[in-house]
Amino acid sequence: MPLFEFKRRSTRRRWYVITSAVSLAAVVLFVIGAVGASLPGSTFEIDTDANLIVNAPATNIDWLTGGTGTGFRSGVVVKPDQASGSGDDSFGQGTKEDTPVPSVVSGSIPPNKSDLLNFGVYLETTASGARFLNLFWHRVQEPSGTTNMDFEFNQSSTLSANGVTPVRTAGDVLIQYDLSQGGTNPQLFLSRWVGSGAGSQCQANNATPCWGTRVNLSASGDAIGSINTTAIPANQAGTLGNISARTFGEASIDFDALTGGSGACSSFGSAYLKSRSSDSFTAALKDFIAPATLNLNNCGTVTIIKHTDPAGLDQNFGFTSNLAGGQLSCTTDTTPASFTLNDAGTDTETCNNVPIGNYTVTEGANPTGFVFGSLSCQSTGSGTGAQDGTVPKQANIGIVAGGDTVTCTYVNNQQLGAIKISKTDSKTGNALAGATFSITGPNSYSNSVQSGANGSVCVDGLPFGSYTVTETAAPPGYVIDDPSGHTVGVDTNTSCSVDPYVGEATSFTDTPTADIQVRFRDGGSGVTSATISCDNSTGTTSTTGTTGWDDTTTFTGFHAPTTVICTINIDP
Repeated sequence: MPLFEFKRRSTRRRWYVITSAVSLAAVVLFVIGAVGASLPGSTFEIDTDANLIVNAPATNIDWLTGGTGTGFRSGVVVKPDQASGSGDDSFGQGTKEDTPVPSVVSGSIPPNKSDLLNFGVYLETTASGARFLNLFWHRVQEPSGTTNMDFEFNQSSTLSANGVTPVRTAGDVLIQYDLSQGGTNPQLFLSRWVGSGAGSQCQANNATPCWGTRVNLSASGDAIGSINTTAIPANQAGTLGNISARTFGEASIDFDALTGGSGACSSFGSAYLKSRSSDSFTAALKDFIAPATLNLNNCGTVTIIKHTDPAGLDQNFGFTSNLAGGQLSCTTDTTPASFTLNDAGTDTETCNNVPIGNYTVTEGANPTGFVFGSLSCQSTGSGTGAQDGTVPKQANIGIVAGGDTVTCTYVNNQQLGAIKISKTDSKTGNALAGATFSITGPNSYSNSVQSGANGSVCVDGLPFGSYTVTETAAPPGYVIDDPSGHTVGVDTNTSCSVDPYVGEATSFTDTPTADIQVRFRDGGSGVTSATISCDNSTGTTSTTGTTGWDDTTTFTGFHAPTTVICTINIDP
């Protein structure tokens, strides 16, 4: 299996030539001074005589905005070096490209061809979604021999033991900008950091970790570069000041080359520039400019959030999507063709490493007691997210550039119903106040209410589901007719205040009770006694002993109409 896989592009470049009725030599000089080139699909201008402004055509872009260099365009990252002298930092102690942790020293780089001043990075994303990484370097002096500029791109944000450069991880990228013998025709190469395995993978070392065998990006048509052959005035150099000849170089690279091929996801969080005074890969490193923070990646992030109204309800909601990709990493599923969210638990599905493309996420059928409320999407970069025009529960999502993020939030409204309880006298039909009821239902719902003066009580704000209404206490003078309770299914979205009332209803009756007094009276002897018992199926069953000449016993709770039988045993 090859170590590298690159997207091949045609080596044809777009050159813009202005002809003139002068000698060929004059034309050649004019071309060198002003004409630019771009990689196919890119509009970023890499000038034959490298500079920072647009030369031709006007639709091109360059490091600065405007033809006179009014300032760096938005998105350009420029990192200056420490001032030359004792405070300047550099690599020392024999540090080479393959040294896992470069040795950082101070004050060892005199002003010469290896002394760096600035570097810049700009990621161009075209309307079609193609991406191109554009680089520039800027040094102190014109070279008198061979020099090389190497850009290192790191994925990790963790600093190495030197406290300056990041820890290298497998897949980090080294872009080598080679200028042999002080030439003006740079060749660009790419190597990847290899963490383990056979030393045969290495460009120069014979053991891993190392920078892997390099690939010629210029030869493959994945990169072009140039160096300035004439001075660049300060008014055309942004914040860089006057730039002398052969101290500024630029390059444009197909971003697919950095990521290992079309469709592969990579992310680089920083970059730094370093110099070598030889075209030998094993030569000692000289100056460097500390890493600049970047956000370079070629995949995006999609986040789906599920909320309920009211918030935090324990209810599962199902979704389907066509999010896919070999490196896709999601919260609940590697490839979430279907997933479930719950506002009381896992309410967010985040998918990283989403390849550039168009996607849909659709919420499924509403659970019982819920209706779809809203769908809104927010995006960063050139990402897009919107509710579908004909399928309201579908989000249409576009990752059209790496680094895009799209977040879509679904809100479902809970439907709430009501139960109206009526209480009447079973004999007269009159309303009864003061009856107590318990209501239990879904999600451990529990409530206790009492009938009012009109004999009714209404409870609303009830999630859809099955409820049990049970009378627990009758008003004074009444007995509960149905102590087993009523089952009520709530499935109408309403409240108690709706007039006329359209919610669920249930009714109860209570039966009035009667009390019986039985009087025993001694005939005068003062020694006669009796036992009395009164009974029917609805009243009190009791036996009461009496003594004395005049004693009254009361029996309660008899339901009308009924027959009561009382038994009196005298002197039992």
